[in-house]
This record gives sequence, structure tokens and C-alpha cells, in this order.
Amino acid sequence: MTESPAVVAPDADTDRPTRPALAKGWRCTCPQCGEGKLLHSYLKVNESCSHCGLDFTHARADDGPAYLTILIVGHIMAPLMHVVYFSWRPEPLVMFTVFTIGCVLSSLYLLPRMKGIVIAYQWARRMHGFGKDAPAQASPQAASNEQD
Repeated sequence: MTESPAVVAPDADTDRPTRPALAKGWRCTCPQCGEGKLLHSYLKVNESCSHCGLDFTHARADDGPAYLTILIVGHIMAPLMHVVYFSWRPEPLVMFTVFTIGCVLSSLYLLPRMKGIVIAYQWARRMHGFGKDAPAQASPQAASNEQD
């Protein structure tokens, strides 16, 4: 029989925890330090973190945040629309107006947060340019000590 190569576990020193990164992405802050802003002017990604200096130019969110936003809003609003219609039988124009405003506002609220989550997930999983050559945790204090 042939032996398969051993599976090597990721190094605990360089592993980036996903859940805290996603929480920081939800807050639209840097996935590494949680202090600097990830986005400016609603959906534009900053060049780098103003606090720790993490380079965000590698981030490739593309259409992922829009798909996630549509998925979440659709799965919330469609059953809610069904319940409202069969429970209270509102006028069609009233229902259309209320649910249109609800869909637009919830989409505008979720879209930057979904973009932050997608970028934070890319950072945590070392996707695209957030590879293994970048440090897992770089403190600004350590960077200033190296320059001295």
C-alpha cells in the first residue's frame, strides 16, 4: 500500500482567528487590530489601516457583499411579507411602500458590514495578498521599537 503524506496542522503562532476578525469586519474596522477604519465614503476600501498599517490593497470583495446582502434581506423580508399579508391584509400600495422602504434601508445598513466581513474573512484565511508573509499580529509599539 502507498502512504499518503502527513497533513500538517497550521502553526498556532501564525494562525489568525476567524470569528474575532469577522466581528471586526462587521464593525468595518481593521481585521488585525480592530482600531483603524476599513472603509471610507460608504464602500471604498482604505489603502491601509491608520492604526497598525495593514495593507488593504489586496482586498477583493467584488460581488460577494452584494450577494450576501440580497440573501439576508430576501430571507428576512419574504417570510415577513407573507405573514403581514395573511395576518392583516393591508392595502397593496401600503404594503409595497413599507416593504420597499424596509428592503432599501436594511440593504443600505448591511452592505458595508458584509463588505467588512468578506475582507476580514480574506485576511483571516490569508487569501489573495493577505498571505503568510504578512505578520499575524503586528503592534504599533513593536514597529516603533524596530525603527529605534
